[in-house]
Amino acid sequence: MRILLSTAAIAAATVFNVPIVLAQGTPQTVQLVKVDVVKVSTGYRASKVLGASVVNEAGDTVGKIDEIIVGSDGQAPFVVLSVGGFLGVGDKLVVLPYEQMRTDGKKIMLPGATKDSLKALPEFKYAS
Repeated sequence: MRILLSTAAIAAATVFNVPIVLAQGTPQTVQLVKVDVVKVSTGYRASKVLGASVVNEAGDTVGKIDEIIVGSDGQAPFVVLSVGGFLGVGDKLVVLPYEQMRTDGKKIMLPGATKDSLKALPEFKYAS
């Protein structure tokens, strides 16, 4: 196998006394997928969603988004909701698949949810 290194890379490695290490073993591949960048750009950024109120279809606030977690399989995102508290006191964290959420452009909705139904879910605790 023949690998070409740039002159600059070799010079930098020599000057800073850094050994040049070449990967061995099974070659790695990355599968690239075309993404509709316009569609993605109109989505919801996690930094903007965190702390947002979640309402049911009647417009009642049923919780706030505490965190978004990508599943360990790297596929399914989950949303951690803070429910039942007042000004952060006495709240409970619950977790739901993000796909249960709906948006209408400005609001994040959880159809069929009530404060009581969310409080009845098992409590979520972050792994340490």
